[in-house]
Amino acid sequence: MKSLDRLIKCFRRLQGVGPRQAERFALHFLRAPESEVAEFTEALLKMRANVHYCPICFSYSEGGLCEICSDDTRDDGLLCVVEEPKDIEAIEKTGSYNGLYHVLHGSISPLDGRGADDLKIKELVERVQNSEREIREVIIATNPDTEGESTSLYIADVLRGLVGKITRIGYGMPLGGHIDYIDEMTLSHSLKGRTKI
Repeated sequence: MKSLDRLIKCFRRLQGVGPRQAERFALHFLRAPESEVAEFTEALLKMRANVHYCPICFSYSEGGLCEICSDDTRDDGLLCVVEEPKDIEAIEKTGSYNGLYHVLHGSISPLDGRGADDLKIKELVERVQNSEREIREVIIATNPDTEGESTSLYIADVLRGLVGKITRIGYGMPLGGHIDYIDEMTLSHSLKGRTKI
């Protein structure tokens, strides 16, 4: 069954989908009514045709600017730099940030052959330099792994002197966590990122 195997391979390419889950997805569509398969196919094709990068922040958008960049109530003096568009959703769910975003579309990773030129860093620098209003602070919210740390240091270096304040998101102890269950690296970052109370 070449067609079924091909569909299973397609689902396997999705992040976080294992072989059994890919097989379940494929079998679902095999048994699904024709209308459901058509709706799924049409949704995929329309998404590919209509969704593109926002010309300002490089998040996903349907139409011109994304919802955040076109929102006049956002604080345009704050700019949060993230690796992927999904990171914006995570930050937005907190309800504690009202600034703008800039999406890099990855992180610097020499092992994967991805350098600074492969990311939207040049566009970030141009955005900061050409901003109509002064950007008071750039918050670097890359992942707390080796690639994210390298990327944050690189961005801080290229933005130095262009913006008043460059900060890195804090990370460490999860709420409700117990110190004796926290790994050494996380605990070390928690101690370095401590705040005055």
